[in-house]
Amino acid sequence: MTIDNRIQVVLIDDDPHLRQALSQTLDLAGLKILPLAEAKGLAGQLERDWPGVVVSDIRMPGMDGLELLTELHAQDPELPVLLITGHGDVPLAVQAMRAGAYDFLEKPFASDALLDSVRRALALRRLVLDNRSLRLALSDRNELSARLVGQSTPMLRLREQIGALAATKADVLILGETGAGKEVVARALHDLSSRRNGPFVAINAGALAESVVESELFGHEPGAFTGAQKRRIGKFEFANGGTLFLDEIESMSLDVQVKLLRLLQERVVERLGGNQLIPLDIRIIAATKEDLRQSADQGRFRADLYYRLNVAPLRIPPLRERGEDALVLFQHFADEASARHGLPPHELQPGQRALLLRHSWPGNVRELQNAAERFALGLELALDNSAPDGGVGTTVEVVSGGLSEQVENFEKSLIAAELARSHSSVRSLAEALGIPRKTLHDKLRKHGLNFADGGTSSHTDDLD
Repeated sequence: MTIDNRIQVVLIDDDPHLRQALSQTLDLAGLKILPLAEAKGLAGQLERDWPGVVVSDIRMPGMDGLELLTELHAQDPELPVLLITGHGDVPLAVQAMRAGAYDFLEKPFASDALLDSVRRALALRRLVLDNRSLRLALSDRNELSARLVGQSTPMLRLREQIGALAATKADVLILGETGAGKEVVARALHDLSSRRNGPFVAINAGALAESVVESELFGHEPGAFTGAQKRRIGKFEFANGGTLFLDEIESMSLDVQVKLLRLLQERVVERLGGNQLIPLDIRIIAATKEDLRQSADQGRFRADLYYRLNVAPLRIPPLRERGEDALVLFQHFADEASARHGLPPHELQPGQRALLLRHSWPGNVRELQNAAERFALGLELALDNSAPDGGVGTTVEVVSGGLSEQVENFEKSLIAAELARSHSSVRSLAEALGIPRKTLHDKLRKHGLNFADGGTSSHTDDLD
């Protein structure tokens, strides 16, 4: 049993007459109190951030006031504990003050003295808890910035939304392209929530075979189907008390979607082949790379499940919308890879930075991290500039080297990128690049590029 946070004062005294008199004094002052006859077991009923104070007699059978002080402060050294003493216990009370007691009152004492001490202790407790909340918020913000690197407006907005949603019990739907970091966001929501000490269970629904998906998610009893030799706890049940992250939810069959909808609404799970409804204390974070509303309109996803999931949506911006975040992330991942492999770090050169900013990053952060790893290893970087919708692109290379080599590569990549835009004539291509046609002819020959298809060729004499 946990003591309600609305209780402001826990009063402990084995003398029933004094306990009743002090209770009336505190109650008449408008304070919420819990009178107790003994101290044993109190520490286990108080959460660390309980917002009240404890008033206790020192001389009591069983656990005395000093033992209680030691036990409470082992759990929270900043919890105010006020001790009540008899005349002969003053030296003991002084010892208690040195041990961390907030105050002591010598019998007999006036009611106003008790109220004044309690009110000051409550004010101190509020200040302590406010400071804790502030430190925790700053810590969470720093942790979130370390996980989700970037200062672009979309990323600042995303971190703000995560911070707001993490503290709630709401289920969340994460929307994002492949490689955008959906599981990173899901883990941040879990780690910044009150469930952080519970399990975080991640499942990729798209990687589960249709024949095992229900057993994996909901569990089964022995004999539920051929081969079910013993009871299996499903992922939902395993995540009880914590968070379950369900990626690629769009790949779930309509039959499984019905069961998921029931679980979301009733917070119970029933194992395959079983009759018992098992209550769940669980947060569901689902993720998809598809437009579920469109899928629902096409009959591929249940509309009722979509509306149930879409209460708290979080959209992860693709890397192409994040501007210079790509450079910050690239250097971050490259430095991490260099340290991991015991290699000296490499700094991005101006030409390389420009190429990275031009890249559309169809694979998002996952693609960028792989490219940064190759860069850290001193390998050539081949960036596929195909459009995310599958359009025709070109491949550019980012290589280390001297200034002239970097300029040459940068020039080649710019021309190759314009070639990929399917210009209708040499004139439009030259105008787009801002150079004369003769100069374009020479540069295409030098770099081995072909106007006809954007590929490499030595036949460029027919351009004019």
